[in-house]
Amino acid sequence: MSFASTLCRAALGVSAPAVLVETHLANGLPAFNIVGLPEKAVQESRERVRSALLNSGFEFPARRITVNLAPADLPKQGSRFDLAIAVGVLIASGQLPRDAAQGYELVGELSLAGKVRAVSGILPFALASRTQGTRLMLPAGNLAEASLVRDVPLYAVDHLLAVSGHLNGQRPLAATTATPRGAPQRVLPDLADVSGQAQARRALEIAAAGRHNLLMMGPPGSGKSMLAHRLPGILPSMNEDEALQTAAIRSVAGLPFDDADWQQRPFRAPHHTASGVALVGGGSAPRPGEVSLAHNGVLFLDELPEFDPRVLDVLREPMESGRILISRAARQAEFRADFQMVAAMNPCKCGFANEPLRRCASCGAEQAARYQRRVSGPLRDRIDLQIEVASVPREELLKGLQSKGEDSAAVRARVAVAWQRQLARQGRPNARLEQGELNRHCTLPAQGHGLLTGAIEKLGLSARALHRILRVARTLADLDASAAIGLSHLTEAIGYRRLDRRG
Repeated sequence: MSFASTLCRAALGVSAPAVLVETHLANGLPAFNIVGLPEKAVQESRERVRSALLNSGFEFPARRITVNLAPADLPKQGSRFDLAIAVGVLIASGQLPRDAAQGYELVGELSLAGKVRAVSGILPFALASRTQGTRLMLPAGNLAEASLVRDVPLYAVDHLLAVSGHLNGQRPLAATTATPRGAPQRVLPDLADVSGQAQARRALEIAAAGRHNLLMMGPPGSGKSMLAHRLPGILPSMNEDEALQTAAIRSVAGLPFDDADWQQRPFRAPHHTASGVALVGGGSAPRPGEVSLAHNGVLFLDELPEFDPRVLDVLREPMESGRILISRAARQAEFRADFQMVAAMNPCKCGFANEPLRRCASCGAEQAARYQRRVSGPLRDRIDLQIEVASVPREELLKGLQSKGEDSAAVRARVAVAWQRQLARQGRPNARLEQGELNRHCTLPAQGHGLLTGAIEKLGLSARALHRILRVARTLADLDASAAIGLSHLTEAIGYRRLDRRG
């Protein structure tokens, strides 16, 4: 037989479309051609496959070899097709049985010595294999990540000889299936380490309870970054579906898989020199950016006004939609980006405007206002909680060295109860309530309409800011185990529009 077909999958965003690897051996001058829109790394698999077969003791056919990756109009990237191509050559040349690879999907990069190396994007591959109902032969280095997916028979291999031994029935491999994972093991920073800052701690708890965006403004050293890094410690762990979504994005991005804390919510903190592409993703072969890597978790932007304003403004759409669509001339890729943004900023360039304990070096009121205006109004509009974080008095700092405050475990317990109320009522966090759901779940008390009308007139609130006040008030009611929003909840929610008041 001079023809064989094997199965593999391409990478397109967080999906893995099927690719049929067709191999044909013909008479003529020896040649090895790969067609089907392969990029450079795929074309180079010719040399890897040739050397791997020879160094593993197989015969490399001295014939005209043509490999077609179908569908031909789907771009193919990376080294993931090596194993499928090598097995196709072995079957087409009669060194493996004709139906040896039937029912299998093959993925892996080959070394020149025949070893099977791990590849990126294995989790979407395994999810697609489960949907198709096939068996997956993959590198041993990818087994821990792929075994997150239930109901997929996995055959881990470390060498081309192990592949051929299993496919020809001489040395069968045992299938591996999903293994149960325990609770997250990584120790997170604890809120008990924060001295004072009662209002900021309260805002952090509200943000966690409703998945609200949070902006903290205050002088250097007041604890803004310290508080932000403790937010993941009070968030409930992800469920299995959320964890698989997040792990799939990390897999596509080529980030290492950590089996110990795969259900821990991600925390991403890009530097303020990051570009727009780094934040939302992009490239000729679209890759996820920081907003997608923070999916189901936290995106922390420290020194917010130091980011390029044009870069910050690319966050507006994903903050509303929870996803990002990257369009290129040849293709489109969509990545989920349902993140919770936490930002920190100084009130002025030197950081000490309106600071009673330390005089501002050179920034007047106009300079401070100009600095704050680097964060555009539309972006601020999308931030539910906006607070000022003052410096902690010396007495409170010294007191904090002797006695700790409330720890993250106690706060997380209250947050988890509030989450369960929201999921039972509407199936999503309060920060993600749609307009119709706001009308149903955020009814105001008798005096609430007058209070809200006064706040709109005094602060000049937009319709978006108004809706975000209602969402925060709903979260405050959930923290208090209240079925309805009370006047105190609405008053406190209005108080968290600090930047609007300054405007």
